[in-house]
Order: sequence, then C-alpha cells, then structure tokens
Amino acid sequence: MKSDIDLDLEQWDLIIEPKEKLFQLNLSEVWKYRDLIFLFVKRDFVAQYKQTILGPLWHVIQPIFTTLVFLLIFGKIANIPTDGITPILFFMSGITIWNYFSSCLTATSTTFVANAGIFGKVYFPRLVIPLSTVISNMIKFGIQFLLLMVVMGWYAFKGNSYSISTAILLIPLLVLLMALLGLGLGIIISSLTTKYRDFTILIGFAVQLLMYATPVAYPLSFLKDKSFASWIEWNPLSPIVEGFRYALFHSGSFQLHDLFYSTIVIFFLLVLGLLMFSKVERTFMDTV
Repeated sequence: MKSDIDLDLEQWDLIIEPKEKLFQLNLSEVWKYRDLIFLFVKRDFVAQYKQTILGPLWHVIQPIFTTLVFLLIFGKIANIPTDGITPILFFMSGITIWNYFSSCLTATSTTFVANAGIFGKVYFPRLVIPLSTVISNMIKFGIQFLLLMVVMGWYAFKGNSYSISTAILLIPLLVLLMALLGLGLGIIISSLTTKYRDFTILIGFAVQLLMYATPVAYPLSFLKDKSFASWIEWNPLSPIVEGFRYALFHSGSFQLHDLFYSTIVIFFLLVLGLLMFSKVERTFMDTV
C-alpha cells in the first residue's frame, strides 16, 4: 500500500470535476483529444464497410442510382426545368451536398443512445463523438464530389462548356455551413432522444420530408409563381444548395447575401445545440 507521503507526491495530469456552468464546453480539452477524434473517424469508416463486398464504392453507387431516379421522375415525368444545367449534373450536385447534410444529421442524432456503453466506461469529452461523425462523413462527401467532377469532365469532353469563376471558392464555406447545421440539429435531437425515444423513429422520414422542402430536385426559380415559394426560401438549406450549384455552374438565382440568413440560423441552432448537449451530458446516463 502507498503511504500518505507517496499520495501527497502523486502528480495527476487530469482531474475530472463536475460541470458547474451550463455552457462549459472545454473546447481546449476537445483539442487535446484530437487523436481520439481521428481514431473514431477511422473506426466509423472502416467498420461501416468491413463486411461489405463493394466497400467505399457504395458512396459512388448510391448517388448514381439516386440521380437516375431523379432524372426519370423529376426530369422526364414531371419535366421540371434545371436552370440551363445539364439535368444529370443538376440532380447529382443537389444529391451530393444534400447527402453530406443528411448523413451528419442522422449520425449525430444518435450520439448519446448509440454510445452509452462507451460513455459509461471511459472518460473523454463527449463532443468528440459528433465531431468525428461530421469529419468521417466529409470523406464520403469527398468521394461523391470527386464523382461529380468526373461526370462534369465527361460532359466537358463531349462539348459542354463550363466557366470556372471565383464563385467556386464558396464551396468550402458551403460545406462548412452544412457540417455545422448537421452538427447543430443532430446534437439537439440527440439531447432530446435521451428522454424521448420517439425522435429516433421520427428522424428517418423527417429527413426525407426536409429534402423535398429543399431545392435538391428542383431549382428555386421553378417556384417563383407558387404560393408556397416563400416557405422554401425561408429554409436555411435552400441558399446553401443553390449556392453550391452556382459555384459549380454559375447558374441559378443565388445571391451571396442569402447566405447571411442561413449563417445566422445555423449559428443559433449550433449554440442552442451546444447548450442542450452540455446540459444533458451531465445526467444522460440516468435516463439512457
């Protein structure tokens, strides 16, 4: 057994204390655990496809088949215009940026429930899990974005001309806004699901409904004479999707000032989510 003198001489490099303030995120501590974040990123990516035949190729197959379905239903049957953009590229670009948001939202919305076993055994900043989810989904987005670039290159080779402007520099900002929105909404829902499991059931088709309230399969210009157009415009996702297409094809009704509204809404949802996350984090093991 250790003597009292030995105990007094012990140097602790980490002291776990209860949180006294509601908004006490300790982001500096999250940075110290950055190696753990990338470990979770690797785990998520490897575990998801370890026992599959095609592996990461599913990231390519999924947007291709979804684009073909959209092309048939919205392009051929509904005959929805595409703002002068090649229909396949129009639908694929919307699907690419939307998939990133929906993946972030769906995965982070189960943070507490899905990782209760880990949280109950090991200490680390709980915000590490949703952050790693957002980063791992960025790998998926990168693969699908590369596919989009390949298809654009093919159409350029076939004679279509695309003008590259400084608007393409908007893409990193748009992806960041999508990541923050998915993170903010995801941790809000995750905080609620610790007590109300109904949200776990609702999130699946709620994301599908939200997609149809976002100009993924149609341009905003198509709704200019519709009575419900303002509701779609108030959707903070709409300027991001429209801006993504504008950055790639320099087409559509996108205006840069539209992003200010989205940024304000995203910032509010992110702060609200962090507040709820910080509060639930202290007691969720009693309810999960």
